[in-house]
Amino acid sequence: MSLQEEIDRQRGEIRTDGYSVSIGEWISIYEKKELDIHPEFQRFFRWTDRQKSRLIESILLGIPIPQIFVAQRPDGVWDVVDGVQRLSTIFQFVGVLCDEDGRLVTPLTLEATDYLPSMSAMRWEDIERPDRSLTPAQRLIIKRSKIDVSIILKESDEASKYELFQRLNSGGSQLSDQELRNSIIVMLNKDFYRWMKELSDDSNFLECVALSDRSQDEQYGMELVLRFLSLRTLTETELSNVGDMGEFLTQRAITLARNKSLDIVGEQKAFRVTFAVLKECLGSDSFRRYEKNRDRFLGGFSVSAYEAISLGVGYNIAKLEGDSSKVVAVAKALWSDATFLGNSGSGVRASTRVPRIVPLGRQLFAQ
Repeated sequence: MSLQEEIDRQRGEIRTDGYSVSIGEWISIYEKKELDIHPEFQRFFRWTDRQKSRLIESILLGIPIPQIFVAQRPDGVWDVVDGVQRLSTIFQFVGVLCDEDGRLVTPLTLEATDYLPSMSAMRWEDIERPDRSLTPAQRLIIKRSKIDVSIILKESDEASKYELFQRLNSGGSQLSDQELRNSIIVMLNKDFYRWMKELSDDSNFLECVALSDRSQDEQYGMELVLRFLSLRTLTETELSNVGDMGEFLTQRAITLARNKSLDIVGEQKAFRVTFAVLKECLGSDSFRRYEKNRDRFLGGFSVSAYEAISLGVGYNIAKLEGDSSKVVAVAKALWSDATFLGNSGSGVRASTRVPRIVPLGRQLFAQ
């Protein structure tokens, strides 16, 4: 196939339309529930009030705002693919933004900016303090300002929408890989996202992984849940084809979110029982390095240990419930095992590590 043929084929996967939409129209579309900005995204997109104020400043000064990308669903509703923070900032300032439970979010109070220091403490409209409200003329400036929209039409290939989302939200973004995945999962299947979030909040799981606040903020706990769900039952042949872990997890997230026949009850039981067993046996030592000479678990969280131990226990859970001595003994022995030591650590790629230590963990806990 020639380059031009490849270009023609791939360009046909995404069909788009576009035009300018006034901010007043954006507000109306949102209030009519014809626009889904996915309130769940707010936990991934972390703009400060200063950043929000700078956006409002740009609008008031007539500085062009980057275009918004939306995907048109079969019901005609627009799914926001890129521009969630810009739109939610505007909606919050105007006082119409709702959280994921449908409750109004506290309206934004502006901060002073470099070009408009008098914006400090200003609001869209403050009945009790009219001196802190934008004037009707200033509100009209905002409502009449336009932001271009690029619409990915419903006829487009569905996978292309999520590929586009990743591309738009990765370059120059402060989001972690898992935060991007979470955003894709929300667009695909909110219920599946909420179920994964519930698993990541499991008290036994949280004690076992003992993650830092920063790791939790970057949704690493959700990534570990996804690793467990994605790898626990794969065959050794499938494990050998994992390749790049980031790409693998993204594809698995999409596959799992779309899978209407996924055994949610069975997967949830395997997850919760696994971490209940590990909490009882090892607690916060579950995935730390064991030093035989000192008979102690030391250091921080090891993803290699997580893949060997949690997946080994999860694969053999029926045999291990109530056998705490076996779990502790294997967790300690792992740190003397040549296969584990030779295929773990920061210098070993997941494509090399996973096909070796996941089967090793299954084998050790099955004995």
